[in-house]
Amino acid sequence: MSLDPPDAPWVKDFPLKVFACGEPMDKASGGVRRPWHRYGYCPAFIPWLKAHTRDYDVVTVHGLWNFSTMGARAALVGADVPYLVMSHGMLDPWFKRNFPLKGAMKQALWWFNEGPLVNNARAVLFTSEEERILARQSFTPYRAKERVVAYGTSDPGPLRPGQTEAFRALVPNLRRPYLLYLSRIHPKKGCDLLIDAFAEIARDGDGVDLVMAGPVSDDYFAELKALAERRGIADRIHWPGMLRGDAKWGGFHGCEAFVLPSHQENFGIVVAEAMACAKPVFITNKVNIWREVTAGGGFADEDDRPGVVRLLRRFAALSLDERQVIGERARAIFLSSFEVSRAAEDLNDACRDAMAGRT
Repeated sequence: MSLDPPDAPWVKDFPLKVFACGEPMDKASGGVRRPWHRYGYCPAFIPWLKAHTRDYDVVTVHGLWNFSTMGARAALVGADVPYLVMSHGMLDPWFKRNFPLKGAMKQALWWFNEGPLVNNARAVLFTSEEERILARQSFTPYRAKERVVAYGTSDPGPLRPGQTEAFRALVPNLRRPYLLYLSRIHPKKGCDLLIDAFAEIARDGDGVDLVMAGPVSDDYFAELKALAERRGIADRIHWPGMLRGDAKWGGFHGCEAFVLPSHQENFGIVVAEAMACAKPVFITNKVNIWREVTAGGGFADEDDRPGVVRLLRRFAALSLDERQVIGERARAIFLSSFEVSRAAEDLNDACRDAMAGRT
């Protein structure tokens, strides 16, 4: 069940049955978008849930702070159907600290909507130990029955023919080995810290370049390029834009290491993808899977300039053999913790336990 338009191509192409109760795309595109539509308001959603919830053995609610959770609270709290809530990072206190007005509004919503939904669930599912710990700091009252489950992505496999060429076509001036950043290019991701820190190791020699891959606004792109110019490393940074398909996997497989200096990251699928490609990863301790990463597959430090400088200096100090060993460990961690079949097993176990009355 979702709030998607029923005529959306991703709904039609989905391999399982989807009950999409949103407004049709042709109607939505031609009309005025009301403020409540941004919240996901759909008049058919709550009646459908109340009428059909008991057709299912267990219900999983994905995400918070939208109309689907309001419908879930109305239909599930107090009903005799067990349900789970997967927060997907939406209980992270980072948002409350950085957007206090929104945080106050969410606390009000918590008292009558999200709070009852979360506190009455058979289990609230988190994708890392760090996410579970941080969730306790956001809203009150908080009485969730917490459970950490695996999360991740499919194994991309080894480098395939054409992948390197697809990537290299997007970075024609790249001649050196390189560090890879691949994510949305946004202030939240610590991109300015990365460029500043990279300047510190770049001036020590011609070891590596930096590839900054991802979508970016024109204003922020100009700001980052100006920073690179001021630090004298503009020719050492490459901007291929968004990487997809073969170019993406060519970029992963060809890099020396992967870097993500985010100020907040609930999971970081790109981190798991880099580990799947047997690459050492260097992240901040605000990427919530840092505990798993630092079990042998990479390093984590603070999300400030000194922390990111330490990360890159740590990379520069590694020998080629050490990078290979850490990369092999990273892949082993991916297979044991982040490969998608592990996530499916954990979610199935959580559903079975909910049906059996276990948490």
